[in-house]
Amino acid sequence: MKSSKIFIEKKLEERRLAGNYRTLKPGNALVDFCSNDYLGFAHSAVLKNKIDEEIKNNGLISNGSTGSRLLTGNSAYTEDAEHHIAALHNSEAGLIFNSGYDANLGLFSSLPQRGDTIITDELIHASIIDGCRLSYANRYAFKHNDLQSLEDKLKQAKGNRYVAIESVYSMDGDTPPIDQVLELIEKYNANLIVDEAHAVGLHGFGLIDEQFQNRVFARVVTFGKALGCHGAIILGSNLLKDYLVNFARSFIYTTAASYHQIASVKMAYQLLQGSAGEIESLRYNVKLFKQKIKSNYAYPLINSDSMIQCLVLKSNKKAKDVAGRLQNEGLDVRPILSPTVPTGSERIRICLHSFNTEDEITLLTDTINKLINAE
Repeated sequence: MKSSKIFIEKKLEERRLAGNYRTLKPGNALVDFCSNDYLGFAHSAVLKNKIDEEIKNNGLISNGSTGSRLLTGNSAYTEDAEHHIAALHNSEAGLIFNSGYDANLGLFSSLPQRGDTIITDELIHASIIDGCRLSYANRYAFKHNDLQSLEDKLKQAKGNRYVAIESVYSMDGDTPPIDQVLELIEKYNANLIVDEAHAVGLHGFGLIDEQFQNRVFARVVTFGKALGCHGAIILGSNLLKDYLVNFARSFIYTTAASYHQIASVKMAYQLLQGSAGEIESLRYNVKLFKQKIKSNYAYPLINSDSMIQCLVLKSNKKAKDVAGRLQNEGLDVRPILSPTVPTGSERIRICLHSFNTEDEITLLTDTINKLINAE
């Protein structure tokens, strides 16, 4: 016990000395430039009323699902919701998981087998990395959005080949050249898996849904970003769904989502179908921010056309300092520190929303411009 305590204390002290010690913080009254609530659904009275009506009209009175979906936690309502969501994404089938993390963990740990190969972008989400670690497949990472690096890894691949990318990267906000990635995938007879967590909302039902759904092996869509709820769905073939029901441990061995959670997601999709105005406002705010911000060579702005905008400040200390000053101005911007991002790429990550006003964005950009250009 004593040696374990010493180990824990030592590791935490190392974090403190490195300037990346993490703590939990409650909510605040600052202007939101931090959350993934891109369209404002998480605080939408309209969505809350829709959920309440849905539950009332369907007599959904159970507080919990009571078990895993393979035992007592399944329902016709959940299955209908899966069919409905899959149809909206032009997918043959979908399987709901309790979170995006659970979805990626289940998919990547169960599908690739010993002798197979998983190739991921080097900036892929931690949940996919963890899923790959639980697999017995060979694993490679290619340079971010680098087609030559991807092809080099595809040439080395053996067995069934799976390539994983995000359609909008969570920490950079950029988008890969999906059409060119697919050309390579098809050239080497591989399978593309796309995490669409941050694309849904700004791009309607996602970037893959708009153009490439028939050429993608599987998609992961999460409900906790623009949809303002919680959970995720893996979209793909009926065959893939049946496989995951039988082999994805993060689906099999967990209590299913409650009726309320499923109803919330279903109503969020309904609201998304009528949210052209909110999506247009979000796109306008992205353009406004990019027009007003002034990055420089010392502190570059990562090239992104999404609502995720990142100013690279290159050290934990600088990122925390700039974030702190913005918070003092009433603006909720958080630092992203190493090891969450590679050392030297520490940053402030700015999330824009449909509900941010021009005055708020102007205050944000003016404050940043003064801070980074005063040196």
